[in-house]
Amino acid sequence: MVKGVLLDLGGVVYVGDAVLPGALEALDRLRAAGLALRYLTNTTRSPRRKLLAKLHALGVSAEAEELFMPAIAARRYLEAQGLSPHLLVHPALEEDFAGLPEGQARAVVIGDAGEGFTYAALNAAFRALEQGAAFLALARNRSFQDDDGARSLDAGAFVAALEFASQREAKLFGKPAADFFAAAVASLGCAPGEAAMVGDDVESDVAGALVAGLHGVLVRTGKYRDGDEEAIDPPPSAVVDDLAAAVDWILERTDSD
Repeated sequence: MVKGVLLDLGGVVYVGDAVLPGALEALDRLRAAGLALRYLTNTTRSPRRKLLAKLHALGVSAEAEELFMPAIAARRYLEAQGLSPHLLVHPALEEDFAGLPEGQARAVVIGDAGEGFTYAALNAAFRALEQGAAFLALARNRSFQDDDGARSLDAGAFVAALEFASQREAKLFGKPAADFFAAAVASLGCAPGEAAMVGDDVESDVAGALVAGLHGVLVRTGKYRDGDEEAIDPPPSAVVDDLAAAVDWILERTDSD
């Protein structure tokens, strides 16, 4: 039985500044069915404030506590550990780390810095790691669907570069980190096996959800490419055309085991 739903945003609910056909109606059906809903996104180019405003402008009903983002999870970790961030992120995201108290130790925080991925910036992060800074990655996706509809290089390649150079492994926030899924499911008030994750990224969204004990539903929108479902084992719980079809699959499993 499915009691709660986790949804990716880009490529599932919208692309760029346009809602995908049928997405708003599909969300309304989930709400009408009384299912708890959370939005999980690995975007690290927009702060929570702007992403929430974008959702509202697109007609998507969402509250701040329903939005799970790597930067928010990383900020909580920095606060709990008393760490000061050395940021290698997009300038727009810096506000989500504003106001942190100065800690006794530092942490490199890497997200999708876009044009900020210069040699100088990467080398500064590398030198901080060499000096003992903690290593936090907001995501390690290979690619994302950009506003022009084509796929663009995501932060994962740059995380891998710093891992290679520093011979250290980054602590991952966001999908597919098990802790990220666990926190979202806990907020739903259901068990992992009673939650379904819907996404267009077979690795971060679907494989990550399956490892965390959730149902993983892959949609053929956004960054999906033919045959993506064959790249993971076990396979997705379902492969469907779009969010509307994913909601059909979910609602069929709300009243029976």
